[in-house]
Amino acid sequence: MKAMIHVTLKPGVLDPQGKAVQHALGSLGFNGVDEVRQGKYIEIDLDESDATKAEAQVEDMCKQLLSNTVIEDYSIEIAD
Repeated sequence: MKAMIHVTLKPGVLDPQGKAVQHALGSLGFNGVDEVRQGKYIEIDLDESDATKAEAQVEDMCKQLLSNTVIEDYSIEIAD
């Protein structure tokens, strides 16, 4: 199975990288960009055939290592 994880900053948490990208886009002539929020995308190949078990395993990974749950949210998608 493959797990696809999106990790993003929670609303209200300052995003200096997003601000830098927003400023750079404006400098390149891309006007009208109101806000940029930057996150990370992680793919994990799992040796698991049960989607429920795979999701529970990835949930633990996110809570323990892949995200900082104080300031970040994450979403998980499991595919065959």
